[in-house]
Amino acid sequence: MLPKLILGSSSPYRKELLERLGIPFDCLSPDIDETARAGETPEALCRRLAKSKAQAVQALRPGCVVIGSDQVAVLGDAILGKPHTRERSIAQLQAMQGKCIYFLTALCILDAKGQAYEAMVPTEVHMKPLKTETIEAYVDREQPFNCAGSAKIEKLGIALMDKVHSDDPTALIGLPLIETEKLLAKAGVPVLPGL
Repeated sequence: MLPKLILGSSSPYRKELLERLGIPFDCLSPDIDETARAGETPEALCRRLAKSKAQAVQALRPGCVVIGSDQVAVLGDAILGKPHTRERSIAQLQAMQGKCIYFLTALCILDAKGQAYEAMVPTEVHMKPLKTETIEAYVDREQPFNCAGSAKIEKLGIALMDKVHSDDPTALIGLPLIETEKLLAKAGVPVLPGL
């Protein structure tokens, strides 16, 4: 019998992505501080948060396999977090217009004994040059306040993007399924027999 699988996230996007694999799982929101540490690089922050989320959930549900994931948007040297407000969302998109943004998606899967399997999937997003009225119309329609970088590729945000480069098309949505499948197999939860 396979160990119980838990997605350590409250994200509806990650839940929908994991459902695509057709395996049973529960969701449990990790309660961790997501503040960056002094001098922490975006990659280190993203990896630490993915692992911390998985560990926090496994502490509540020992013996389960837990998936933790985190995403950081990077523009130049700045980390773009979740905007939470209309004003901050508009400001993020204005700063991003016509530029290349890197989205780092970290994944940490803990097996039933707590062994960590980790991966990082980068995505390069080239934004279109945008008028203020376009940005405001998008923000008012989409309300992307819980999305790092304010542009949801799985919805209307795709209209703001010129091109996207990634080894995994699901990484930008928040859970890289190609790596998730590989790491789940290592953690004792194969998606299909023989994988």
